[in-house]
Amino acid sequence: MDVQMVEGLRTSITECSERGLYVASKWSSELLLSVPFAKRHPPPQSPGASSSQTEPSLVPTQVSDVAPTRHPHAPVLQTQPEDVRAREANFENTEADLLFSARTFIETRDPMRAIHVLHACKSAKAHFLSLYSQFIATENRALRSWHKLDNNRHQPSYPINPTVENLLTRVVNATDPWLLYLKALFLSRLPGRRDEAIESAILSIAGFPWNWATWMLLSSCIEDGEELSAILPLLPLPATHPLVQLFQIKTMNELQIPSDNELSLCEQLLSPNFFPGSLWVMSLRACALYYSHDFKLAQAQFERILAIDPYRIEDIDIYSNILYVTDSRLKLSRLANDFLALDRDRPEVCVLVGNLYSLRAEHEKSVKYFRRATQLDRTYLSAWTLMGHEYVEMKNSHAAIESYRRAIDVNRKDYRAWYGLGQAYELLNMHQYALHYYHHATALRPYDVRLWQAQGMCYEEMGKLREAVECFKRALITADPHEITINLKLANLYDAMQDEAESVAYHRRVVEVCQANGRPVQDFAKSSIKVAEYQLSAVGDLLLATDYLTTVAASNVEEVGRAAEVLKAVGAAMRGRAPAAGKATE
Repeated sequence: MDVQMVEGLRTSITECSERGLYVASKWSSELLLSVPFAKRHPPPQSPGASSSQTEPSLVPTQVSDVAPTRHPHAPVLQTQPEDVRAREANFENTEADLLFSARTFIETRDPMRAIHVLHACKSAKAHFLSLYSQFIATENRALRSWHKLDNNRHQPSYPINPTVENLLTRVVNATDPWLLYLKALFLSRLPGRRDEAIESAILSIAGFPWNWATWMLLSSCIEDGEELSAILPLLPLPATHPLVQLFQIKTMNELQIPSDNELSLCEQLLSPNFFPGSLWVMSLRACALYYSHDFKLAQAQFERILAIDPYRIEDIDIYSNILYVTDSRLKLSRLANDFLALDRDRPEVCVLVGNLYSLRAEHEKSVKYFRRATQLDRTYLSAWTLMGHEYVEMKNSHAAIESYRRAIDVNRKDYRAWYGLGQAYELLNMHQYALHYYHHATALRPYDVRLWQAQGMCYEEMGKLREAVECFKRALITADPHEITINLKLANLYDAMQDEAESVAYHRRVVEVCQANGRPVQDFAKSSIKVAEYQLSAVGDLLLATDYLTTVAASNVEEVGRAAEVLKAVGAAMRGRAPAAGKATE
């Protein structure tokens, strides 16, 4: 383990905590504890020894084939000049008691008192704490005003904090990395200033890379995988640096599009030389597996996390989603009881309980807990989306639409909310609206089979069969090669379009897949007869028709009678063809 990086984490714990960034401080602390003890406390080196000779580097090799080259305009890591550090240290020593008092006020959620205590202070740290306290106070005020308009059509989509622009003017020329973080935070709250927020966040990272709050702010500004790929070369750290890789995995998880590359990075970061005991990295891996629909491995990873730390609430809602999808009622019930006793006022626990009631088909109770989660954290995207799903189950389309719209207001990058809106409008038979939202979902998740199928069904309902065919063909590209539903749908659509040859081609595919997988005859009996009838009418491959029909006729499915009739006709056709073939050879 690189000693510099261990010290970077230690410094981060202190620096973030002293500025009230407790989530970032907690993250650094947990990551530090995941480093093996021997690497956190290496033996003293002999005077001539080199750290590079005794310690392996904490820079894993790049998993992808080609590491992105750094952009020529990417900022470089910077340190404060000695005279600036000395001046700040002098200010902080003089103001130490006031700074400590301000931090306690922030910790006890009394930001106005922190502002009052710091009004005459001159250090950059005091300036940060004062501005951050003002931001917290005004955000709380804006949230209270916003909640007063609950269930009112005049309620804006998100709380509006009118003081952010004024706060921004006080850091507009900042060069201190912590004030640059605040500048990025304020810019991210203003419409149309996202690019500036990204620039300020990157400059903040260049000044102090170990503030995880800045990385998370940068992640929230990224809208898709392509933008992430464009930003990686602009970072002041190489793409092989652990911080960059952790940021990359977290962002891809937030976008719900992790790839095998992110999973490989997780494996590498969990190796003995890096963070083998990191529950946070393990959770990243579990979430990546979940978003990749590998529920079995994701569940196993979450079970390992809880075996190590049974009190860890972070991402417990994702684990509950997995148990819901896999219909693990007993495990979900036990998990809900354990965590309700631990902390019933955490939004993740509310979602966990909501999932349990949903699995029991107690949708009204489920909505109650999902709503409670949104009251505890209005930006809790998953709760809004799941509440929309419950309203769909209750056939309350209008309430579902409202929930999904709230989810989109929180994060326009979540395909599930767009997909849910499409489903809700489809229930109302408003197919044009449904298509609009399905298109948004598909743009975010272009390889999701369900989204293409939903579009195809919409087009079919509208009578646009050609467009429906194109959607189902697109779904086939990433569908399970052993599935038959989409092939049957395409066969029926081509039949409705009177394109018999194409229809039979998909029916034949159904028969081949079913026979290859040993599926029961009833799954492919109708398709077998369709193929046989076509071969008979076109005087095509009668041997194939005989083979298909014999299989159906020998079974006990309801199509037996029809198969026997067509088999007789095929036999007659084959007998009629034989003399003709004999004459041709004379």
